[in-house]
Amino acid sequence: MLTSPLAPHTIVRLTDIHSPRDLRTLSIPELNQIAADLRQTIISTVAVTGGHLAPSLGVVELTLALHCVFNTPEDKLIWDVGHQCYAHKLLTGRQGKFATLRQYKGLSGFPKFDESPYDALETGHAGTSISAALGMSLAKDIKRDSNRVIAVIGDGSLTTGMAFEALNQAGHLDKNLIVILNDNEMSISPNVGALSSFLNRKMTGKTISQLRNHIAARLREMHGIGDNILAFLKKSEENFKCFFTPGMLFEALKFYYVGPIRGHELDELIPTLENVRNNLDGPVLVHVLTIKGKGYQPAEDNPNNYHGLGPFDLKTGVPKPTDDTISYTKVFGKTMIKLAATDPKIVAISAAMPDGTGLSDFAREFPDRFFDVGIAEQHAVTFAAGLALEGMRPVVAIYSSFFQRSVDQIIHDVCLPNLPVTLAIDRGGVVGDDGPTHHGVFDISFLRYIPNLCFMAPKDEDELQHMLHTAISHHGPCAVRYPRGAGEGVPLAGELKKIAIGKGEVLREGRDILLLPIGNRVYPALQAAEGLQKLGIDAAVINPRFIKPMDGDLISFWAQQTGRIMTIEDNVGQGGWGSAVLELLSSRHIFHVKSTLLAHPDHFIEHGHQKTLWKNSGLDSSAIVSAAMELMKR
Repeated sequence: MLTSPLAPHTIVRLTDIHSPRDLRTLSIPELNQIAADLRQTIISTVAVTGGHLAPSLGVVELTLALHCVFNTPEDKLIWDVGHQCYAHKLLTGRQGKFATLRQYKGLSGFPKFDESPYDALETGHAGTSISAALGMSLAKDIKRDSNRVIAVIGDGSLTTGMAFEALNQAGHLDKNLIVILNDNEMSISPNVGALSSFLNRKMTGKTISQLRNHIAARLREMHGIGDNILAFLKKSEENFKCFFTPGMLFEALKFYYVGPIRGHELDELIPTLENVRNNLDGPVLVHVLTIKGKGYQPAEDNPNNYHGLGPFDLKTGVPKPTDDTISYTKVFGKTMIKLAATDPKIVAISAAMPDGTGLSDFAREFPDRFFDVGIAEQHAVTFAAGLALEGMRPVVAIYSSFFQRSVDQIIHDVCLPNLPVTLAIDRGGVVGDDGPTHHGVFDISFLRYIPNLCFMAPKDEDELQHMLHTAISHHGPCAVRYPRGAGEGVPLAGELKKIAIGKGEVLREGRDILLLPIGNRVYPALQAAEGLQKLGIDAAVINPRFIKPMDGDLISFWAQQTGRIMTIEDNVGQGGWGSAVLELLSSRHIFHVKSTLLAHPDHFIEHGHQKTLWKNSGLDSSAIVSAAMELMKR
């Protein structure tokens, strides 16, 4: 690397960096100072805004090295999931906006095309980076574009089947592609040290690479015997490398394996990446060992708790007080323990999120009946089907936005054979600051059309526990959808009761208009009904409970009684709850009822506080009142 062009004794700071080009003339000590500034900025900002702290702290040096070595944005840098991109954002012209991270109308917590040309792929779900990078690399090859494509994958993303599918094809195609495996699990730390570092620097060096290519070319000219010698030498090199390193799997997939490299040592990272860039062709995997939460002791000590969190006290790391009302997720976890204590057939499945889905306590209480399958939602569902076929009662707890990845398995492996699998759909509806990749606003639409599936949504946390009991007791597949965050503050009944399948409840009678909310929109609808009463409008409110099978008799009766019906859902309008109600009325030839469907509009919803997003989509109580007034005028 070149020495800094700045004046002697000038201390280079993060504020001096306006783009990655400013990094490429700095010395290692200067880059280490930038790394320290990056960490301080990330920690102090996330303490205020909340966000993915530990993942971003773990890749500070790796981010610096990648931007130093590769000619971004012409060379494409793809972050798998994208939740570790905070240092990347700070180095690519977004320092002035970084304080708005994850705030409404501010910077996204994930890569976004409209923020920067350095964000080569919009990501938010795991396992997509290698597939996209391979496609981009092949396109560049067709266009005779020599720029490189680099995918950074880690944080469990390599457990996704999609990642291995992409690795398999990349090895088969033998095209230029660089995959950085960000390994923060420390599972192979004994291999880190002088010998491993020496091997990787030497075996990726220009002289060794040229010698290897020269010998290979000469041996190929010898045909028969030369091919045998070449195969023997290649196998010998692989065996030598695999004796000291864990590269056998990737070599078997026809990747050239480099690593493991210490991920916080720039004097190792930069030369190794330069050698990879200059001397190695074809698919290459660079194995980098990092420490999740590096540089902030609370995050290093407990990276799971600091993976994604809300605002916290900077000195102690203690989360700032929030609403102490019990969350839906916690009610789900407590109810699972209560049910499993009396039924040994109940098992729980998580896709790498036991904490996020509220199953950590269940895992400690029933370790033999809890299974974390990694980031493998498709496998989780079919695995549950296998358990159900042997008489178990599996419950699969996954966020709504991640259940999208397992739709075929839900249809083919669970609902078609009508198996008693419970789908616990956490984060149904808008989730807030994580934005469009994480909003769970599609599940009503992509699940309600599936035959055999019973589908429920509770109005509050007490109803959630009864619905979970009902679902697990049901003879076929059942889904329960519940929102992110605190419940309504209602008391929890001590005794669990089964709810009659397909039966709703009338919460408020009225003669002028029927409000038909589902799930977390029931209480805003009740508040709206009270507001309408003050305006002289008598609104009936039904809690349908069931998206499928819906209580057709109850809904049809009140729709005809009032002549006006308004559906309200924390879901997109296309194919959602409102569509289901209109289909019901049409099937019963009830055509005279005027209707309004309140749902999220037909575009991806930005990040922001849940209350802000509900208001924007016209789903809060005041918007319901306004929409009801308009419907009354008709």
